[in-house]
Amino acid sequence: MRFTLKQIAYFVATAETGSITLASERVNISQPSISSAITALEEAYGIQLFIRHHAQGLSLTAEGQRFLREARALLLQAEEVENAALLISTRVAGPLEIGCLSTLFPLVVPELISRFRKRHEAARVFAIAGSQAELFEHLRTGRISLLLTYDLAISPDIEFLPLAPVPPYAFVGAKHRFARRRAVTLRELAEDDFLLLDLPMSRDYFLSLFRQAGVNPNITARYAYIEVIRGLVGRGEGYSLANARPRNLSTLDGRKLTYLALEDTLRPLNYGIALFRGLRRTPTAEAFIELCREVLLGQALPGIR
Repeated sequence: MRFTLKQIAYFVATAETGSITLASERVNISQPSISSAITALEEAYGIQLFIRHHAQGLSLTAEGQRFLREARALLLQAEEVENAALLISTRVAGPLEIGCLSTLFPLVVPELISRFRKRHEAARVFAIAGSQAELFEHLRTGRISLLLTYDLAISPDIEFLPLAPVPPYAFVGAKHRFARRRAVTLRELAEDDFLLLDLPMSRDYFLSLFRQAGVNPNITARYAYIEVIRGLVGRGEGYSLANARPRNLSTLDGRKLTYLALEDTLRPLNYGIALFRGLRRTPTAEAFIELCREVLLGQALPGIR
């Protein structure tokens, strides 16, 4: 064999960062070691993997792009060998990288991480928040092992394990004319200013609710952060929609919100666990999925009323 796994790992780091300097920082090894590994691979197989741009980093050649696909697969297979050792020893140990939809993250992830750490002291969960599209890409590239999200635009390569349905709600500020009501229709809200959660897939879902109700919303603003929207709604700047009704009905600056059930017949979302289909699960991932089912299956999210 004319290469080592370290050389392959250094090559992948360089390809993904486009820079020997950044690759050196990622894998915590000297820049000359990175350069030597790449040169050794190129000389061993008589191919040029990178085009060197003066003061602008590196870009992959066509051969380098093909080599990168195979190199990533090799590193994943090497990781599976390590995981197999854990399977043999039946230990839940080591790191587990997960993702969670940004709107769900503060409601569910802190409790899950806390419980998991107390139950499995040799393992650690590292979680990132993002949009549905971002997290699916992280799942496909192997940056995360699983993610907690809604059943929005689930493609055939993604396996979704549903946990519980979450119906949509409208929310308004304390001085809104509907603030003392428990339920409302989208038609009643149609002329009010609507603040749209502008995240990929999420925005399409919320707009589809208006189409189901035969209503055109009066969209006056779009934001990618739910707490920004909650803050503006709390100040009387309009209303918005969400599937998560948090226990804390105040904005970050202390203004009260009212969450209203929607009387329209609308499709609820299901929240659950998404995984890359066919990917072997480590004991640590299996243990985390088991905890999710224990805490969340058929139940409201920990941070939801």
